[in-house]
Amino acid sequence: MLLALLQANASVLDVDANLRTIDDAAQRAANAGAGLLLTPELFPVGYAPLRLHAELDPATLPEIRERLAAIARTHGIGLVYSLPALAQARIQEQHDDAAQPPHADGAWHITATLLDAEGNEVLNYAKVHLFGPEEHKAFVGAEEPPAVVDFNGIRASMLICYDVEFPEAVRAAATRGAELLLVPTALSAGFDNVPQVLIRARALESQLNVAYANHSGHEDVYNFLGGSVVAGPDGSLLAAAGEGAALLFAEVGTETVKAARDEVPYLRERRPELYKEWDR
Repeated sequence: MLLALLQANASVLDVDANLRTIDDAAQRAANAGAGLLLTPELFPVGYAPLRLHAELDPATLPEIRERLAAIARTHGIGLVYSLPALAQARIQEQHDDAAQPPHADGAWHITATLLDAEGNEVLNYAKVHLFGPEEHKAFVGAEEPPAVVDFNGIRASMLICYDVEFPEAVRAAATRGAELLLVPTALSAGFDNVPQVLIRARALESQLNVAYANHSGHEDVYNFLGGSVVAGPDGSLLAAAGEGAALLFAEVGTETVKAARDEVPYLRERRPELYKEWDR
């Protein structure tokens, strides 16, 4: 499957502008023959946790989701997008901040959604590992592991940004059968080793394709690195972006995953019962 990654600069809370950017990327990706477009973390609303906390009306989210589904349908391409979503009430108990939860009717997760080419939701994921004080004030971490679905002949799963920096999270997707890991991210400048070293290491150690789509430029108080990448199951670099806006393409599939896992059987030769004893 040909995979496309959008790297771009979002406008905080300018949904119309951000969806135009996604729509343009989806059209170009579909014209190039891509089966799926991956977009960055919170791109439809912009990455600004505290502003989203204060200003985003949750009543607008269903319409945003419908418009994103229409983009997928119009261009006949799968789409991964990331948005805030109201969390279950019980999650509020985990919130460390003594202040009021982000909204009176519930706390927020950061989520990612995978749509098929007809705009149907086929996979949802909520971010488990929150990064930095702003995210911890505006959101709560989820608890569910990454699920896996068949998508265009490849077993796909999702994590979000900081999640992928934890080997346990990537391994959880891999042991559930994932061959492609889709990661919307919002990585600030100064963390170059994440896409250049860590993403490739995660792909190699769990022997799957990892696609990592970042923002570029300046949003709210954040300067973003860019540097989006796709890494193969042998740790090879399949595609990489610089600092500016870009639309990346990479061919991903199952054969390279199978070959890597047959050559060095990391997943089969794990000893999880022993690791549990070590943790104790």
